[in-house]
Amino acid sequence: MLILDRWLEVFETLRRNKLRTTLTGLSVGWGIFMLILLLGAGQGLQNQAETNFRDDAVNSISIRPGRASLPFQGLRPGRKIRFTNADIDAVSRIPGVEHITGRFYLRGEEYTVNYGAKNASFDVRAVNPGHQFTEKTIVTSGRYLNETDIGEHRKVAVIGAPIAKFFFGKTSPIGHYLTIRGIQYKVVGTFTDEGGEGELQKIFLPITTTQRAYNAHNDVHHIIFTVGDATLERSRAIEGEVVALLARRLHFSEEDKRAVRVRNNLEKYSKIRRIFSIIRAFLWVVGIGTITASVIGVSNILLISVAERTVEIGVRKALGATPTSIVSMILKEALVVTGMAGYLGLFAGVGLLELFNHFSPNNDYITNPEVDLRVALIALGILVVSAMLAGLVPASRAARVSPIVALRNE
Repeated sequence: MLILDRWLEVFETLRRNKLRTTLTGLSVGWGIFMLILLLGAGQGLQNQAETNFRDDAVNSISIRPGRASLPFQGLRPGRKIRFTNADIDAVSRIPGVEHITGRFYLRGEEYTVNYGAKNASFDVRAVNPGHQFTEKTIVTSGRYLNETDIGEHRKVAVIGAPIAKFFFGKTSPIGHYLTIRGIQYKVVGTFTDEGGEGELQKIFLPITTTQRAYNAHNDVHHIIFTVGDATLERSRAIEGEVVALLARRLHFSEEDKRAVRVRNNLEKYSKIRRIFSIIRAFLWVVGIGTITASVIGVSNILLISVAERTVEIGVRKALGATPTSIVSMILKEALVVTGMAGYLGLFAGVGLLELFNHFSPNNDYITNPEVDLRVALIALGILVVSAMLAGLVPASRAARVSPIVALRNE
């Protein structure tokens, strides 16, 4: 009962000093509120940057042919570099290359696809079976392309789930035929992709079939391969080996950066991760600085409170209150104010982030800003403990108040 009375007394004291309590609470609440917003915004920026990798596998390397810009072995610059199926086979034999695919783009990319009376334009790409692993592709029914399709030049197709729904509704598309530029292709599978709706509006055909059907002479427009769980350094080494191999096969200088255009996703992803690690550290510094300012504010306000309550504290001590009870009273006030205000600041910060997600889900700069709840609660706990420690100074001063001096200054 005595403990309850002491807590009731704390709340009554806070109620009598509404302005002081409100100012203290605002200082604490604003600190945790700003920390939550800063961390959430930082995570949202990182999420947006990482959406650029939601289509291709992070451990993939892509190489596109360009034009030689340096003379080499008597050959003039300006030559157009051409990849073929043989280059894919050669690259696949390099140690460290896991899954590999070529891409052959039908010129204009989007072609009218027919099924019965229905027709629509979709992105049609010719690939190898390894293409499934260079992108985040998930087969939802049937199967993906295989080596038999490549070797036998089969007229088969794997289509995105929305395409299957458009042409076939709830009926399974497996075994049905789509007509693409006058050639019928048997649907052998459907897929979904983490890259979003745009990646689902695609039809994949065997690369050898398309090359033969459209008289492409084994042309390959793009080579993509994965490097398994290789480190960044190892992926760079594999990239160098591939470029050196292609340089020997296609007669261009390894130093010619325009002959082939290389994109190492693992390298780019690592750079982005490092940049956002620095940004998060900076945001933490700013957030901790804001919390520190809040703690200092709590300490100053408690000092003012002790100065205003000198007579009250003197009377308490004259009636037998111990220094420990005086310190406990001041710290309880700090605990109640910082705990409640910190919780409200946390709630407001998380609530604002949720509102942002609700009203601006497709923002071009920040995607799904969020804060790890454990981190937020730990930050709140540190704030409360720090505020109480800061309150020890005014609490200790209150405990040293002499009853006689306090009553004399009434």
